Formats: sequence, C-alpha cells, structure tokens
Amino acid sequence: MNAKFEHGEVVVIAVILTYNRKDLLERSLAAVMAQTRACDQVLVVDNASQDGTSEMLAERDYPGVTTYRLSRNRGAAGGFNAGFRLAYQHGANLVWMMDDDVIPDSDALESLLEAGGLLRALSARYSFLISTAFSESGAVTNTPIISLKPNRIGYRNWPSLLMHGLVPLERASFVSILVPRSVLDEYGLPLSEMFIWGEDAEFTLRISRKHPGYLVGSSRVVHLRQEAGPLSIMKETNPVRLGYFKKYYRNNIYIARKYYPAYRYLIALIRALWSGSRLLARGKPRLAMVVLKGVWESIGFSPTTQAIDSSIESLDPGCKVVCRS
Repeated sequence: MNAKFEHGEVVVIAVILTYNRKDLLERSLAAVMAQTRACDQVLVVDNASQDGTSEMLAERDYPGVTTYRLSRNRGAAGGFNAGFRLAYQHGANLVWMMDDDVIPDSDALESLLEAGGLLRALSARYSFLISTAFSESGAVTNTPIISLKPNRIGYRNWPSLLMHGLVPLERASFVSILVPRSVLDEYGLPLSEMFIWGEDAEFTLRISRKHPGYLVGSSRVVHLRQEAGPLSIMKETNPVRLGYFKKYYRNNIYIARKYYPAYRYLIALIRALWSGSRLLARGKPRLAMVVLKGVWESIGFSPTTQAIDSSIESLDPGCKVVCRS
C-alpha cells in the first residue's frame, strides 16, 4: 500500500474518522490540508455513514485523500482501530489521528513535530503527542490527565519541560493525537470491542506505561460542539446515544479495574451504582437499567488487543476504498 512521499524518512499520515457529519468533515479536511507542514497522505475512515459522505468526497476530488468505508458502523473504537492499522499499512512513521469535528490550527502538525524533535534532542522518549483542544468559544476542552510519576529525587516531574510548553501525560483523547509507528508496533491497536467512549483513554494509558505522552501547548485545535461539557447521561437527549451509555459505564469500570489500584475500581463501581440510583429516584427506570447493564457487563469484559499488522479484513471484511485522489 505504500505511496510516494516528499518529506524524506518522516512519513506523517493523517486519519480522520467520520460518521454522518459530512459538513463537519469538510471543515476538518480543509484544515488538515492547509497545514504549514503538509501531511504526506490523508485517510478518511467512513464508519458506514448514511448521509452521503462518500459521495461528497468523491465529488470534491480532494488531492492526496483516500477514503475507506467500513461495511457497518463499528463505533469510534472500531473506526480508530481501522484508521491506525490502515495508516500503518500505508507506511506511516507517525499517525495523526482525529475525529471529524476537530479543526486544527494551520501550524498544529508542525508544532507537534517540533515538539517531537525537541524531545528527541533531550533524549526524552514519548509515547504520543497531543494538541491542546479548545471549544468554539475558547474554553479548554478534552483536558488530558497529567503524569504524576516522580523524578529521581522523589518529586513529581511534570513541570520539568514546562518552559518548552510540554506537559507529560498518562491519559488523553484522540483529539489530534500523534503516535509513532514504533509505539504501535509495541502496543498494538485501540480495543475495537469497546465500541464507543473510553477506547482513547485505555489506549493512551496502555502506551504511556513506560514513557509518557506530552501535551503540546503550541499545537492548538478547535473541537466543535463541545460547549455542552463532559458526557453525562443526565443531560443526554439523543435516544441512540442514551443507549450507548451502557458501554460508557462498562468501559470506565474496565479501565479502572485494569489500570488503577483496587480502590479506584471500587470508586468506579460505586459511582456507577449511585448514578443508577439517582436515575431511579428521578423516575427514569429505563436509564437506570442502561447504567446497571453497563455495570453487569463490566464484570466479564476482557477485550483482546490486536497487533498493528492485523489485516483490515480481520476487523471488517467488507471494508473498501470508495475514492482515492
């Protein structure tokens, strides 16, 4: 699948995951293609959209953009899983991953690459780099979790590169994340079985065990439609998304069980059960059942990590290229 590139040994492939938001995708694609350091290739992973996304991409004839369409909606987790493996198979040294509602500043990628160069010069290894995300009104959003690992004399080390606008992380979202090929070789893919909500947290926690990720202050993106704040079943009105909250609770409890001390696992369980009881008290038994089903499913939930060189057919036998420019 390898293509010809113009930037020497560093091959950056951007991946945009989209689902039924072709208007947002147009804006995201325009911003990605206007970068001061051009991507060597752009892949769009269409998660079986039904709004004419593939037709729009074919009509626009975006140069250097290849669109893959999954045979059915496999959730954000399955879509990101597909995106990473496709970029890897296209020869990426660095995969720049985002959703279709992310609008990067024109120098967002260049700033990420400069941060990576600085870290290499300082002999500081990293697992991922991520942009600083803001809502349309300028409020900080998708705040990542800082790494609290100590330095050699026992103090928390996170301010050590603050002068360079870099903060070490243990957990982040897929809002403009740059992941090296070597990290994908070692740790594999996001867990497609998670389907939605939590796959980015699990993946970044997994790959940052030995070396942290870094928040890059000079790399900025706008994450559209974030003014509603963090996810909350209490605020959600979309009936489809309400059903997905079962996976939200299941995935969060699984992450707490796998990556944190036992007391964090117990706290996650208690919080979920408390949310269910509050919904019952408010006369919303159907929503309470969504939460309780998530708790129940978390007990035996143990998804398998797939290797980065796994074929796309093993995830989606019907995945196909629908347009290539």
